[in-house]
Amino acid sequence: MEIVLILVFIVVCFVIFIKYRDKKLLETVTKSHRGTRTERALVLKLLKSGTPAVTIFHDLYLKNRNGNYSQIDIVVATKVGIIAFEVKDYNGWIFGTGYKPQWTQVLAYGKTQHRFYNPIIQNKKHIDDLRKQLKQFENIPFYSIVVFYGDSVLKDITFVPEGTFIVKPKRVLKVIKMILKDNELAQYTNKREVVKVLKDAVNNGENSEVQSQHISNIHNMLSRHRVFD
Repeated sequence: MEIVLILVFIVVCFVIFIKYRDKKLLETVTKSHRGTRTERALVLKLLKSGTPAVTIFHDLYLKNRNGNYSQIDIVVATKVGIIAFEVKDYNGWIFGTGYKPQWTQVLAYGKTQHRFYNPIIQNKKHIDDLRKQLKQFENIPFYSIVVFYGDSVLKDITFVPEGTFIVKPKRVLKVIKMILKDNELAQYTNKREVVKVLKDAVNNGENSEVQSQHISNIHNMLSRHRVFD
């Protein structure tokens, strides 16, 4: 009995140590209150794979020319260009076409269906907004990775544009390696300028007024408050 208690104590201590280590590693990029649990899980995966912390930017808020803000889950600056991540957390079967505005989530063996905004188009909009932040971004390649967490199955996804990837978490690192391997070096003219823009976008997310404005813009875009049944 005493041996069992010692083993349990060792296991508990080990688990606590792992959680503490992961927390400290995550804090090299982001804070525990920023973004979603799955976004932070992806940041941690990137860090553990050897992606430098200084190249990862989480929960960015970009100010557009109309004064509104668009939010990007994660951005990684690489030697071949900028990778923008859109992180989703869904269960069920996922059906979608790259150019159609709505995708479908099917649950309970087809008994329940939900529509959601096409994440390919969503992340393309994010990238378009990011491109407008700097003149040099006009000549820098951008890549889009949509990551589906949760117990979801990518059942039928078609017409995925070039430079865009739809993945489950276990395949993320493979896709990143493929992007780095198959593309030429990006011609950055001022890397410090790039870092400043991305850091400023992250810092915008600490402003409660910016977050409130972004949420309000999303609600207005969805227009649900203008539907009466």
